[in-house]
Amino acid sequence: MAIRRIRQLGDPVLRARCQPVERPASAAVRLVADDLRDTLKAAKKQYGMGRALAAPQIGAPVRVVVVDVEGAKQRMTMVNPEVTDVGSEDFEVWDDCFSFPDLLVRVNRAYRITVSYLDLRGKPHSLECVGPMAELLQHEIDHLDGILALDRAAGNDPFAYRDEWAKLHDPQERYSPPRLREAPDEALVSSS
Repeated sequence: MAIRRIRQLGDPVLRARCQPVERPASAAVRLVADDLRDTLKAAKKQYGMGRALAAPQIGAPVRVVVVDVEGAKQRMTMVNPEVTDVGSEDFEVWDDCFSFPDLLVRVNRAYRITVSYLDLRGKPHSLECVGPMAELLQHEIDHLDGILALDRAAGNDPFAYRDEWAKLHDPQERYSPPRLREAPDEALVSSS
């Protein structure tokens, strides 16, 4: 168990698609999970934010995520997590990330999702998520695929330094209300 360096924007490991874990109960996977948990705890103390950390953020290109949401008292290690269902609503989020901690990025995310994953014993689980937890898990699973919130920037002026954003906005403005997802324009789809 150790506190590892969180990889920052520009580090190629953040762009790698992570390998699936074949043996969730192995000592190697448990070590990655322990290091993620210790690193997340230290990062939360350093930055005053954060709810989860994905393995590539500490340089381990495997599909493992650790979640620690204090208010919800939700702590879990997810091995090979994947989104298995998406609801019909989206919402906008001012997303943040330990890999670029001073920046917020406005993204669109599904408001409701179902995630399947294995625990550290290899037992399968399914979790239905709404709102901030749905956004969080989409963000972390994106990390496992080498996708950063920057890649999902949406709307006009989608970037803000955290301190500047905080001067102009209330914390509740980080999440917009959910709205029905728009169907693709048929004329655009058929002409492609």
